Amino acid sequence: MLYIVLSILCSVSVGIIFKTARCSTIRNTQIIFCNYVVALLLCYLFFEPEPSVALYTSHWGIYTALMILLPSIFLFLAFSVKHVGIVRTDAAQRLSLFIPILAAWFIFKEEFSTYKVMGLIAGFPALMLILSKKSEKPTREWIYPAIVLIGFGIVDTLFKKVALFPAPDYTTSLFMIFLGALIITFSAVLYEVVFLKKKINAMNFAYGALVGIFNFGNILFYLQAHKQFAQNPSTVFAAMNMGVIVTGSVAGVLIFDEKLSVRNYAGIILALVAIVLIALSQIFG
Repeated sequence: MLYIVLSILCSVSVGIIFKTARCSTIRNTQIIFCNYVVALLLCYLFFEPEPSVALYTSHWGIYTALMILLPSIFLFLAFSVKHVGIVRTDAAQRLSLFIPILAAWFIFKEEFSTYKVMGLIAGFPALMLILSKKSEKPTREWIYPAIVLIGFGIVDTLFKKVALFPAPDYTTSLFMIFLGALIITFSAVLYEVVFLKKKINAMNFAYGALVGIFNFGNILFYLQAHKQFAQNPSTVFAAMNMGVIVTGSVAGVLIFDEKLSVRNYAGIILALVAIVLIALSQIFG
């Protein structure tokens, strides 16, 4: 269980870092760029990928989509943490698991068990309750966690397809995707510096290095957990998603004093129920 706990802590730590990065000189693009520099280096050191093998693959369409989507969704993750807090953002990110499930149902015509259908039924009201927020003025802040949910759901669906490729192996594909995301974020930083006259700030790179370490740690420990529980992947699935929602909620409320309504708490509980039902569907089919 140690790997699962470490993966949960790494995942929640990313949100905490973005939450603390609030001063006027902070640029999320610079943070995300440095994140990919660090994640790419760690990926090369720990996984020993073979980039030359990936150069001649026929999977560049999916690679390119992920290269664009990953930094884009990361940017909206930062906005979501800033505007609606860690609790709602982490919950939205974890409930994104319903996107690949729906894709399996409607696109790939996968047969669904009763548990999975019940999980979906519980998931949608959970999302609405989590994202609801009392406000005297109309607000569109819900758009950020909504994009996080949809974006991570699409990313998760594409990564599932990448995992099925016979060649190159998953870690080599991951390295190439990180490399492409790095090039794209470098272009964004260069545009901001040259055309928008934004300054390079060392604090952005410090935050980015931390995000990169925890982002990669989340992936590394998650993969290790799946190896440890190879015969029972539903344990990793349920523990990881539930753990992030609970830990993110505790961090948001206790560390940052985020205000949650009764509806928000009800949504979090319903989300946990939905995840348990999805996990049971993996066990009983």
